[in-house]
Amino acid sequence: MSLGLLALGVVARARWPDAKPSLDCPPEAVRLDSAGLATCGPGTVPTGARALALGLKLDLNAASEAELALVPGVGPDLARRLVMAREEQGRFTNWDDVDAVPGVGSAKLQTLRAATVLESAAATGSVW
Repeated sequence: MSLGLLALGVVARARWPDAKPSLDCPPEAVRLDSAGLATCGPGTVPTGARALALGLKLDLNAASEAELALVPGVGPDLARRLVMAREEQGRFTNWDDVDAVPGVGSAKLQTLRAATVLESAAATGSVW
């Protein structure tokens, strides 16, 4: 029995996809073709959940409330507070500005730093 499970594990590992990226271009160069498949060639810029799934970063100073709510762990309430703070004070210029928004805290700040940028989209390659 154990030998059979070991053999099954070896076969499964040999057939399992490797960790090498499927596309050979940086995330900001990924586009969607007419069928909605990710490609390094021509196509439309992915937005929303597709952009997050591809590892693209959201521009925190340009994102809508709905886009911010797509970031894991943010949700609609924090997204609303982030947009309101941005509208009241202007652009977020550093992460301390973001941390000062009620409800952010250290864990949410780490999540936001991983999924967003503060610079303009043109300067960083962020596309949404």
